[in-house]
Amino acid sequence: MKNLIFLIAILMCVGLQAQPERLKVDMISPPEKAGDNNQCFECHGKKVYEYVNASTGMTERKVMNPNFVFDQEVFYKGVHRHFSCTDCHSPDYETFPHQSELRFEPTYSCLDCHGGDETFAAYHFETIEEEFEKSVHASRHGEQFNCWMCHNPHSYTAMTRSDYKISEIVTSHNLVCANCHDNPVNFQRISDSTKKPLNEIHNFLPNYKLHFSSVRCIECHTSVQDTLWVSHQILEKDQAVKKCSECHSANTMLLSSLYKYQNREARKTGTLNSVFLNEAYVIGANRNIYLNIISIALFGMTLLGILIHIIFRIKK
Repeated sequence: MKNLIFLIAILMCVGLQAQPERLKVDMISPPEKAGDNNQCFECHGKKVYEYVNASTGMTERKVMNPNFVFDQEVFYKGVHRHFSCTDCHSPDYETFPHQSELRFEPTYSCLDCHGGDETFAAYHFETIEEEFEKSVHASRHGEQFNCWMCHNPHSYTAMTRSDYKISEIVTSHNLVCANCHDNPVNFQRISDSTKKPLNEIHNFLPNYKLHFSSVRCIECHTSVQDTLWVSHQILEKDQAVKKCSECHSANTMLLSSLYKYQNREARKTGTLNSVFLNEAYVIGANRNIYLNIISIALFGMTLLGILIHIIFRIKK
């Protein structure tokens, strides 16, 4: 028993030198194209902008369309922080006022840049596209629904391949869903129907707020793809998981989805503490047979010590 306790203590406290794979974006160095983007943010970083009217020679102030206002600080925290605006948008945008024809400029998809690029092979963009094509979003809305409906290229941050906590990942991912499904205005962009608030739709849950803050929507609304950290095949609502036992069990489905990345990264470093004592708590999900044995043994030895103490006290 002593050897077993010693072995587990070593595994929990000592890590190997192997480092987990991280996001392949330099988040430390200054943005490479910040100087090129200043002209764009001069207008698109403000709710109210001004310009000189070439016809009248007067300075005019206008209210920027809210859909075209982008937070400069947020942009430089995203995965595209080293990009110039004109890397994705036509250089003709450098001329102001912009030509009206530029509004019909085609929108890039993730695969237009990342498809077939070995640098991003670990992200499996091709598999993501295959999953998305089978999702309810694509089957119902076709080309009208694209990557940017969920992932804003001006602010997108890859959560699962960085050092974010499970709670932060859950909050970020669920806000993506709620931005449309719990926002009547945004929902109307792709649907003629109205939608009930999410808390009414999920009134079968014992505690909706607790679930929404602890578990991602996609845990119940997607099919698990082992090669992806985040599944993109959104299922029809009648196929969603509703059984408590799917999550609240020793073999919880969350181990192959929400906790998958965290546990695999822990194994890479050799530090098993985050596997044994996961920060996320689901009834039955974070039990470990060895810790159970140790707990029972310690409890038994404590009782035995008390019993021996009582016996000696009686004899004296």
